[in-house]
Amino acid sequence: MADNLPTLAVTGATGALGGAVARQLADAGVPHRLLARHAAKVSPPPETPVFALSYADRDHAVRALEGVQTLFMVSAAENPYRAQDQRTFVDAAVDAGVQHIVYTSFMGAGPDDVFTLGRDHWDTEQHIKARGLKYTFLRDCFYQDILPSFVGRDGVIRGPAADGRFAPVARSDVAASAVRILRDPQSHAGAIYTLTGPQSITMNDVAEILTRVTGQQVTYHAESLDEAVESRIAAGASEWQAVAWATSYAAIATGELAQVSDDVARLTGTAPLSFEDHLRSRG
Repeated sequence: MADNLPTLAVTGATGALGGAVARQLADAGVPHRLLARHAAKVSPPPETPVFALSYADRDHAVRALEGVQTLFMVSAAENPYRAQDQRTFVDAAVDAGVQHIVYTSFMGAGPDDVFTLGRDHWDTEQHIKARGLKYTFLRDCFYQDILPSFVGRDGVIRGPAADGRFAPVARSDVAASAVRILRDPQSHAGAIYTLTGPQSITMNDVAEILTRVTGQQVTYHAESLDEAVESRIAAGASEWQAVAWATSYAAIATGELAQVSDDVARLTGTAPLSFEDHLRSRG
């Protein structure tokens, strides 16, 4: 059965990034299979096989990955067990005979990241390498797409980012970059790309841009790290969620995410969208 299936697989088929990559591959006529936790929610193009899987279920994942040579692995949803679940999935890929994983990591991933979830990405990168797989890592900055959700009901963005800068990237630019790699993965084996937007901006800039584009007044209020964690827990978040949320801002404050990279332009041939252009493109 696996002999008749596409050797390229895309995970996260029901998600924003995995779905965008799948659509672009289909438009380009590139055969692929789709992998999702809830296969029934996938609306695949004609002749595109769909498999259900969980990163935490090794045996099930092996069956879904049989015959796959190149795997686009979208990082799992944030949860306390993500690093272990992703190790399990990488092990399943090895068992199934996958040769190359293209993994969506995080900008500056490292074992001592201020942003706690960046450490999960580092762990997954290292496990992919340790298992002897070919790899390509896409180290994305924060997505421009999620920044509007940082605004509270009172029109205020709160968090411990101080006046630090970061270079958020449009999810569409990440998808376009991934598709270029997946169409010729061998040329990108062993590469680590940092995917950012064209500008390094502050949270005050984010508030000003949102105000200008949406017409709704948005401001930024800098919190301390402790204040941020306490306020998030008070709002009902678990401790690991509160710490992850707060340290995402703290990573901006330390300058870990300030670098502007030209990797999107080098991969796609097109300059990445600025945050303002991204907002305006959404109408």
